[in-house]
Amino acid sequence: MQLGVNVPNFGPGATPDRLLAWARTVEGLGYDLLLTSDHVAITPDVADQYPAPFYEPFTLLSWLAGQTGTIKLGTTVLIAPYRHPLLVARMAANLHQLSGGRLVLGVGVGWAAQEFAALGLDVRRRGRETDELLDTLTTAWQDTDDYGSNDIPIWVGGTTDAGLRRAIRYGASWHPLRQSMGWYRDGAARLRATADELGKPDPGFAPRIVLNLTGTPRPDETRLAGEGSIGQIRRDLDELRLLGAHTVVLDPFVGDPAETEHPEIAWQALATVRAGMEKQ
Repeated sequence: MQLGVNVPNFGPGATPDRLLAWARTVEGLGYDLLLTSDHVAITPDVADQYPAPFYEPFTLLSWLAGQTGTIKLGTTVLIAPYRHPLLVARMAANLHQLSGGRLVLGVGVGWAAQEFAALGLDVRRRGRETDELLDTLTTAWQDTDDYGSNDIPIWVGGTTDAGLRRAIRYGASWHPLRQSMGWYRDGAARLRATADELGKPDPGFAPRIVLNLTGTPRPDETRLAGEGSIGQIRRDLDELRLLGAHTVVLDPFVGDPAETEHPEIAWQALATVRAGMEKQ
């Protein structure tokens, strides 16, 4: 099982120097992937959780591709309706080629109604437009003379049955975000059962979990996966691997934008988790 890190590409601490330090730290610790999130218009509903400055993911990941060596680079997740599908096909394929085949493209439907409105988009069509994007990528990337290799991994975000079924339909990994271990147990079972129902292969899943390392254990019945003592976090990772996760993305942003100005706390937690995995 591979391990990735969701790097906060927003907030008062998001400067070029700090983002570069994030990339070098994550790669230096031996993580397999570095992923960033996506917003375009930082409307009030977005700013409540992810304040400016916000670095656009294709731009940031292209820059980081030239500053890193072998770590994979990805989106968790690119909001499918925000860009024309052919533009996404072009940018993703180019980044994949220029980075030496390191892109993982996570996509999702989005949630910020004010941001949709600012972009002149109908939030009610976001599911349909996500399907249109995936259809376009599937078709466009068959032209390898133009777009190059068509081996870009696609992850479909979302915790709903619609997102799960979309992942199965397109043969993309399912990428649910920030849930409890009980939820992931049920989700892995639902993924297998729904794939059988649709007569499709199980596409696998790659959850993104919180990373909130605490000095003492948290009650298992109320905590999220990735939250608690190092022992609890290691057990969560072991169980996710047994449930069939091919990748787990650790998300060290707990919710306070001031965290982005002090990334050393997150880096220490990442180092602790990584060291524990290497001892196993």
